[in-house]
Formats: sequence, C-alpha cells, structure tokens
Amino acid sequence: MRAALLRGFGRPLEIAEVTVQDPRAGEVLVKVAASGICGSDIKAVDGKSPVVAHLPCVLGHESAGVVERTGPGVTGVKPGDHVVVAMNGPCGRCRNCARARPHLCGGRTRMSTIMGLTADGTTRLTAGGEVVRPYIGIGSFAEKVVVGEAMCVKVPRDAPLDLLALTACGVVTGVGAVLNTARVEPGSSVLVVGCGGVGLNAVQGAVLAGATTIIAADVVEAKLRLAEEFGATHTVPADDLPKRVGEIVRGGVDYAFDATGIADVLATAFAATQPGGTTVMVGSPAAGEDLRIPPGQLFGSRRLMGTQGGDASPARDLPLLADLHRRGRLNLERLVSERIPLEEVNEGVAHVRSGAVARSVIVFD
Repeated sequence: MRAALLRGFGRPLEIAEVTVQDPRAGEVLVKVAASGICGSDIKAVDGKSPVVAHLPCVLGHESAGVVERTGPGVTGVKPGDHVVVAMNGPCGRCRNCARARPHLCGGRTRMSTIMGLTADGTTRLTAGGEVVRPYIGIGSFAEKVVVGEAMCVKVPRDAPLDLLALTACGVVTGVGAVLNTARVEPGSSVLVVGCGGVGLNAVQGAVLAGATTIIAADVVEAKLRLAEEFGATHTVPADDLPKRVGEIVRGGVDYAFDATGIADVLATAFAATQPGGTTVMVGSPAAGEDLRIPPGQLFGSRRLMGTQGGDASPARDLPLLADLHRRGRLNLERLVSERIPLEEVNEGVAHVRSGAVARSVIVFD
C-alpha cells in the first residue's frame, strides 16, 4: 500500500510502498477513506511529539474508512462496515475504565498503542524490510490501517466518511472540551481562543451547550469570520484579551478555552475569566514550556483544567457527533478547507501549519 512516511524530523513526508500484515487477534484492517491533517501531526514532523521516538513513522490519526478484514475474536465489526477510527481504544479493565473514565485508560495495550506498538511490542508495518511505526497506533496517512477493535466505531453506511473522519480528533476534542471537560451550562459566557479545526468545534460545543455569549479570538481575520458561521456571537483580536473580553462581559467570562497550545496565550485566557470561572487548556504547549499565572488570579476560585481528546468515550461520543451532523446541528462541511490526494500531503501540512485552512483532508479512492 502507499503511505506517507516520516523518515527524519523537519523533513518532508515521503510517499512510499509499505507492507501491511493481516490483522491478528482483536485487530481490524480498515481501508482508509479520508484522513484529516492535524496540528499534532505537524508537531510530529517537527520532532516535538513525545510519542514519536522512533522513525520511520506513518503519521495521521484523524480518519474514517471501511472494514476490509478482521482478526480472530473480533465481533463488534465485520467487513464492509463503515467506521470512524477513534484516537484511543480503552481496555475496559483498568482502574480508570472501571470508573467510567475511558479517556484516561492506563491499560498496557493502550499505552503501547500510543507509542505505535501493539501489546507484544511489534507493529504490522514494514517498508523495505524496515520496521515502521504508525502514529499513536493508527498511521492514517496510508491506504490502510490495522487497529484494535475498540478503536473502530461504526457509523451509518450513507454517512460521508470524509466529514466524519474529522470527528475522530478535531471535532470530538473541541466539542468534548466544552461538554465533557468543562460541562458548560446553558446561559453561560464562553471565550474560545484559536479558531482552527479544534477551536471552531469548541465554538460549536458552546452553541450545543446553550451558551448565550460566545466570544471567538484569533489573529487571523478570516478565521474570526468563520467562527461567526459556527455560532460565535462576538469576535475579537487575540491580544489584550482580559480588556477586550471585559468590554463584552463585565468581569470576564464563565468559561475560556485555549486551542492555540501557546502558554502565554493560555495565561491571558485564564486572566479573562471572572471569579469562579473555568479555563480549559485544549491545545498542548510544547514540552518544556512554562506557564506563568500570577497567584493572585487564583483567588476567587478560578480553575484551570486540561483535557485529553475532549475527555471523550469513543463508543458514546463519536456516534453522537455523527447523529448531530445528520440532524444539521453540527457543521462539518465548513471545517474542510481542501481535499487533497495523498501525493499532496506535504502541501496540506504547509497549509495547516500556516493557519490558512481549518482542515486539509486527504481523500483516498
């Protein structure tokens, strides 16, 4: 099969022939229909991802496709089923899974998967005899992926896979940060900083939660206009946020979501909340970057939280997102700025890196 290989950090991805093995027990071979290009993939290209320690690696993790083959013991899906490939497959047995927190699963298989390995320490991919790791156990910049059964979430066969692919990461992270992590109440005021693929979905999540004031902030005017299409009631430049937000909501917002992954921006988003307010770090700052918040800002019971993939349960949340789209309550069409073939993956990476697009989506025949 064809796949986009990362052979060296800071280098363009290489389109190469990769051999994929048949799925083993509990595994599923999925023919990829579409894969979004995410900021996390770009961190991997730049050598800033803590889960990419060995090369070569097939990047990509935001995907959907059609089940082609199943390994022994798989009962939840069958060949021909249309699936979204979830970012994680909870083990169902560890302490966090038992406490209904599958997004925090610490099972051995999941932890191996994050590093691109199966539980036995192997992968199903090789290129010219060289072992290849799939990014977080998926590697969807490829025509096919082999993933655990728990990572395959069935969706209706008539649903558009090029759109539902986005629910696997950007959509579930943004919407989930609002609904699962912060649990925004109806009538609340919300600030979303960074209106890319994830931030726009935080805006959509705020709409779904019933927030009445939704402020979008970004440095790119075109993204602010797009945020209005997704439900933002106000837009502001992403500088001097406490002052700009205070002019709209006296004292600051109830909830702030930072999707930029920049520590200084996160600190200003936190400062733009009112006493009792909650700030959620949705984008992750680079390793080693410090967050500086004046201790005095913590008075008044302000809270700072993190989120991992929108704290989502794939089996619960991905079908819900698909249904919301089907009913016209979740806008996926406007998230897709361009559809490209695999051969143009480096152009797509450049477009996402520059902020010129919300999402660039690789589509396969």
